[in-house]
Amino acid sequence: MFNHILLAVDMEHDESWKKALPAAIQNAKAFGAALHVMTVVPDFGRSLVSSFFPSGHEDQMMEKANEALHDFVKAHIPDDVAVQHIVGYGNAYEEILRVADEVKIDLIIMGAHRPKMEDYLIGPNAARVVRHAKCSVLVVRD
Repeated sequence: MFNHILLAVDMEHDESWKKALPAAIQNAKAFGAALHVMTVVPDFGRSLVSSFFPSGHEDQMMEKANEALHDFVKAHIPDDVAVQHIVGYGNAYEEILRVADEVKIDLIIMGAHRPKMEDYLIGPNAARVVRHAKCSVLVVRD
């Protein structure tokens, strides 16, 4: 049923993957699917904030995120699961949707926190992915 599963993680926040990770591994094994593990580096390039970073900071951030993602996969995902590492750059939900379309993902798995008042006004990444994804989305609550 599923050949390509995308697990979106924020390695800075364990709650973004603590419960979603076991679900992703279980589904990947059950369906013999490839697991695409993704993290997104935020884009500060279009704001005043970017002027405080040294030249080339994006490349350094992407390289560090890629190394951290490989370490994360090595520490948390069994060797018998086929894994692709993906590091996006920009807005989290936009990057997740972009990669899902490009890779032809069948199922996106991501964690979500309990909504707070500001989430009803702004909308968390998980809600945006659910609304706009062209594939199935499994949201695992923390």
